[in-house]
Amino acid sequence: MTYMINRILSEENRKKYSQILFYVALSIELFLMILEKSEILFEYESYVFRVTFLLTFLAVIIMKHDRKQWVVIAVIWCFTTLCYRLSGKNDLLRIATFMMATRDIDLKKAMKYSFFVSIAGFLVIAALALFGFLGDVVLIADYGRGIADESRLVLGFGHPNTLLGCVYVLVLMWLWIYGENASLIKYGLVIILSILFSLLTRSRTGILMLFMTLAIALILRITKNLKSYKLPYIISFMVTPVFCMTTAVFAGLCAEGEYTTGGIGIPVWVWRMDVALNYRISNLYYSVPEHGGIASNWKLFAGRGADGYFDMGWVRLFYWYGIVPTVLIAVAVALVIYVCYKKKDIWSVLITLSVSVYTIIEATFVSRYIGRAFYLLIAGVYLCSLFKGKIDE
Repeated sequence: MTYMINRILSEENRKKYSQILFYVALSIELFLMILEKSEILFEYESYVFRVTFLLTFLAVIIMKHDRKQWVVIAVIWCFTTLCYRLSGKNDLLRIATFMMATRDIDLKKAMKYSFFVSIAGFLVIAALALFGFLGDVVLIADYGRGIADESRLVLGFGHPNTLLGCVYVLVLMWLWIYGENASLIKYGLVIILSILFSLLTRSRTGILMLFMTLAIALILRITKNLKSYKLPYIISFMVTPVFCMTTAVFAGLCAEGEYTTGGIGIPVWVWRMDVALNYRISNLYYSVPEHGGIASNWKLFAGRGADGYFDMGWVRLFYWYGIVPTVLIAVAVALVIYVCYKKKDIWSVLITLSVSVYTIIEATFVSRYIGRAFYLLIAGVYLCSLFKGKIDE
């Protein structure tokens, strides 16, 4: 196949056609993500996911690779196919192929494209709700926080947490694209909009992560020389993946210890935190079939039937995919931080840090919807540069 491609396509055309295939796949994934955020029901995602996988698969095949790179690609495909066969989920295979297909793209252009497509899609969702065509503007319900009829802004997104989660993602993308050089006035406008949506949605986790990220971003914006020091990268590595993984294991053991004879006894402070977080730790036991979220039920490779949903994203990785895939995901995160250090790219570290910490509590980014995970663009390009041996380019 490689010989035939060499005969038909020049190296320049290879890059051109692989990028066209990639952008078609990215556009479809973004469209599916926007559709999923709205109140529109679409039951054929799995078929469309196969199309986007095929597009990125062809993009990878068309690219020029040396023998060592083909070996790495083959190993990755074999491993993720094994995960697919064991668990019935093709997410890791699709994500790995998508990331490999990012190799030759212009990262900044791809991020801008994702940013503006997401803004346009989210504005359409909000407009449909505001003009009464689809979805609620405000949702009044009991959200389990001791208020019987709590009013929270949804703007057609189905749930206030989803709305603020979308604002959070847009802020992250804005910070990556413009944060280093944006004026303090623009930062002020972003902060004001963030405060407005935070007050109207009352999404506590989203509020905490949004403002923690903005606070760090302001520090990076004002003290631009921080990117030259090792310490921020070391701290980021200690937080993610080390702290995030440790927290997930601890939560799984606590949930097991509270409701079974295994695990560890849950300390009082953890129980209080569990209550404050709407029983996210307890739900590792109660919310999924056969109590799959607790640590003793995690497997080296997840089998079929591990399909339950709960909020703690890092724990969901262990439950959905297994211990071995999750450890390898953590290694990939660590490698991305290493590439960021070599490139002195502190802003990609900020995005990685923010998303990883957010995923301790929420599972927004542990999803079959690649369009949600804009940071895969960064991870894909950086990991590909690592394996090409051209980190400093």
